[in-house]
Amino acid sequence: MSDDPKIMLLTGASRGIGHATVRRFSAEGWRVITCSRHAFPKECPWGGGEENHVQVDLADPKNTIEAIESIRSRLNGKLHALVNNAGISPKGEGGARLNTLDTDLRTWGHVFHVNFFASVVLARGLKDELTAAKGSVVNVTSIAGSRVHPFAGAAYATSKAALAALTREMAHDFGPLGVRVNAIAPGEVRTAILSPGTEEMADELPMRRLGEPDEVAAAILFLCSDGASYISGTEIEVNGAQHV
Repeated sequence: MSDDPKIMLLTGASRGIGHATVRRFSAEGWRVITCSRHAFPKECPWGGGEENHVQVDLADPKNTIEAIESIRSRLNGKLHALVNNAGISPKGEGGARLNTLDTDLRTWGHVFHVNFFASVVLARGLKDELTAAKGSVVNVTSIAGSRVHPFAGAAYATSKAALAALTREMAHDFGPLGVRVNAIAPGEVRTAILSPGTEEMADELPMRRLGEPDEVAAAILFLCSDGASYISGTEIEVNGAQHV
């Protein structure tokens, strides 16, 4: 790693896509700052993780705003990438999908604070650092944001649709500052905890397999690289043509 590496702030790093993203960026020499409501797990495989971890409850707007200063203290005045990956998708009894009729208002609010509002709070709070680095924001949306999904609940799906719209708005507003804003929309990705029935969906997908977290992480890295220097305001589907 260089003496002055690029810095990424990542939410939702504990497993799946987030975990793969930390590994990918770390391998490329980036310094990764992670955010989670949990303390840093000591068994994590990447070095320097504990001192680069900020414990914050993204479901709590006040706590998220207060965390900005803690994050800023870990920066050198520049933030090269903000990846809003944290997301929750509550289930009903037995893992049932929560639809618009079954989801109570408290759950709607909880989901939107984590999946949507936290992205706004972090990007606005770290605007100056992103501007100084001519950095990049990547919002992780979902294929569920554009269609009714068999497993993803209504609150999760609508929060991801809102995040896709926010990506366009942010690209417009942050563009004059030299900051690019994009989104990636994963489909069915193989993670440690899959919803029952996900594996069976593989045979129905055009590529006849589930995606891997590393494949999503590679797309995130590309959007944060110089190779994507004129890409902003777009949402890239990472789903093996599931959306066609």
